[in-house]
Amino acid sequence: MAKGNVGVVGLGIMGGAFARNLVKSGWHVVGYDVDPARRRAMARAGVEIADDVAALAAAAPAIITSLPKPGALEATAKAIVAARVRPLVIVEASTFTIADKLKAERTLRKAGHMMLDCPISGTGAQAKTKDLVVYASGDSKAIRKLKPLFAGFSRAAHDLGAFGNGSRMKYVANLLVAINNVASAEAMVLGIKAGLDPQTVFEMVASGAGNSRVFELRAPMMVKDRYDDVTMKIAVWQKDMAVIGQFAREIGVPTPMFDASVPVYDKAMKSGHAEQDTAAVCAVLEAMAGVKRKKSRGASRR
Repeated sequence: MAKGNVGVVGLGIMGGAFARNLVKSGWHVVGYDVDPARRRAMARAGVEIADDVAALAAAAPAIITSLPKPGALEATAKAIVAARVRPLVIVEASTFTIADKLKAERTLRKAGHMMLDCPISGTGAQAKTKDLVVYASGDSKAIRKLKPLFAGFSRAAHDLGAFGNGSRMKYVANLLVAINNVASAEAMVLGIKAGLDPQTVFEMVASGAGNSRVFELRAPMMVKDRYDDVTMKIAVWQKDMAVIGQFAREIGVPTPMFDASVPVYDKAMKSGHAEQDTAAVCAVLEAMAGVKRKKSRGASRR
């Protein structure tokens, strides 16, 4: 697929990064979001803002959807169908249940459109630098044609086969992210309570066998005790956690480590961190451990 017009529905942390990087890569991006502030920000970044989903569908042969809730996907699918435009390819990049995605896929297919299941591996911070991996699934021919598009906002895209396999792979990856994030916080709090400097903990772990990509991405926030530069809101992450847990139960897989992380995220939600980055679980564990940081480390947790 040659560079041309592409639509992006949902201009939040991830969708906004997709749009910005596609513009930088030479694509003409038409975007839409229900939030006026996001629309204005993307217009300043060179994105043409559509009046609604129907107008966007009329302007772009391929549309990426990056949405917060299944209801938003259902509404978007219905709006595309109602627009009565030529057949489109919809790249669904959100993290939802496979059942929710199949519902939208059927709606679109009946109207002659093709939907691909293409969740993304990576955080908002990684999205800014195109350090993302696309777990594509569905029609292989369509996925091959979209390789140039994927290259505009990611470092790699993999065809995982039948529709839904992309989501299955995302559940596996996100299970590890959930565990590693809490494990990173747990290690950081252990080091701080033991009297070690947080920056030293970060540097030593990052250079040793206990390191992980999640630690590298989230531990710097834990060091600074600042969680407002959000790469994934805890409130949004709760949706992903629920999807993973439901999927594991449905196929009968025990997830003791994942299950142990759930109460920590729940506590973060209840203690005022819902709109902060998931790294804020460190603040939760610090409170539980009775850690009092020096004011010079000055950080705003809220």
